[in-house]
Amino acid sequence: MAKTKVKTAFFCQSCGAQYPKWVGKCSSCNEWNTIVEEVISKPHPNEVKGSFNIKKNNKPLPVDTIELAEIPRIKLPGTELNRVLGGGLVPGSLILFGGDPGIGKSTLMLQMSLRLKGHKILYVSGEESGQQLKMRADRIGNKNPDCYVLTETSTQNIFHHINEIVPDILVIDSIQTLHTATIDSSPGSISQVRECTAELMRYAKESNTPVFLVGHITKDGTIAGPKILEHMVDVVLQFEGDRNHIYRLLRSVKNRFGSTNELGIYEMHGAGLREVDNPSEILLSNSDENFSGAAVAATMEGNRPLLVEIQALVSSAAYGTPQRSSTGFDTKRLNMLLAVLEKRCGFKLGAKDVFINVAGGLKIDDPAVDLAVVSAVLSSGENISIPSLYCFAAEVGLSGEIRPISRVEQRITEAEKLGFEKIFVSKYNQKGLDVSQHKIEIVFVNKIESIFSKLFS
Repeated sequence: MAKTKVKTAFFCQSCGAQYPKWVGKCSSCNEWNTIVEEVISKPHPNEVKGSFNIKKNNKPLPVDTIELAEIPRIKLPGTELNRVLGGGLVPGSLILFGGDPGIGKSTLMLQMSLRLKGHKILYVSGEESGQQLKMRADRIGNKNPDCYVLTETSTQNIFHHINEIVPDILVIDSIQTLHTATIDSSPGSISQVRECTAELMRYAKESNTPVFLVGHITKDGTIAGPKILEHMVDVVLQFEGDRNHIYRLLRSVKNRFGSTNELGIYEMHGAGLREVDNPSEILLSNSDENFSGAAVAATMEGNRPLLVEIQALVSSAAYGTPQRSSTGFDTKRLNMLLAVLEKRCGFKLGAKDVFINVAGGLKIDDPAVDLAVVSAVLSSGENISIPSLYCFAAEVGLSGEIRPISRVEQRITEAEKLGFEKIFVSKYNQKGLDVSQHKIEIVFVNKIESIFSKLFS
């Protein structure tokens, strides 16, 4: 009897593109030396991938005849995860949850599974034993009789247990540890990750069961595995933060059921993750003394107003070329603002080192932060402190004008709620703004020179 020839293919580790032979450069993503050979085997035509017993025949319909139905969302415990998901968990959705090692991905998933009552949850772990999960559950302190734990890596065995339990929510930790018998390659390879995700996606859509996939990330911050993985899923969540700090940020990178600009903030404790209801308070310094180079900006993360502290340091350049460094703020935009201050306003910053830092570890790309950055730089350059109860929300143009911003009322209301006395906004935001409704003093400015005179005169 002749041996069956082993079929192999070449895949790109970066984007997942397939090639019949090895090439040095991927023509899809233009990366070098990312092509690897993997063993593939096609299943029998009669074999069904994943042994879940659900059949659904779809027929083409005219778009006008399709009736819209209100999809009831599953409300998860806490407000942060619901907000980032767009108002709750959509049935049949596939959610990819990525983050750095040790950031708290498994803790957040297990904490959600234990706190969600009234829904049967199957938590599948391919990385930890049942005893480890039990220790973590005891540390979190919540008990849920509807939470089932399974330590398994084979998708065929997982679907067998799914048919027995019939969970309302499925959690997979992590997708890189799963393997399917239809692909003859090691777990974590591109073909295995893609095939396992395809099986879980088919299960989620046909059974109308939401599925969470925990995914590892690479050194450059992207989800490990093929890029097509992010295209296949409905929602991509990113868990960020420094392990040396207690705060964790949950961002929505992709969301088919809501906004992609939402932000959730958690605080890491020994008993799990605690939600931060009012992040503006933790992002502002509580120092009793006023220092030069600090200004508070009213920014927006999705539909959520945040007050963040912008710190600036201006010093004489020790070398011939002055340094321009920023943490949490776009360095190119910083160079532009410094050029505006130099050219349009006459401030001599060409021979100065300028450093910018956004307190709290946030990354801000909102143009409304421009005025706070300019004010902090001027404060540090003049060595005059800005009162701690002053707030800024405006964009700076190339001619030195103060430009209007969107949703200024929400920013003013947030500053007023936190006890600020004065907020500086663009003069062109006056239209449609009812000043009498706010107790906070609203100062309208049109040029950087007017800001300078009002702050430091």
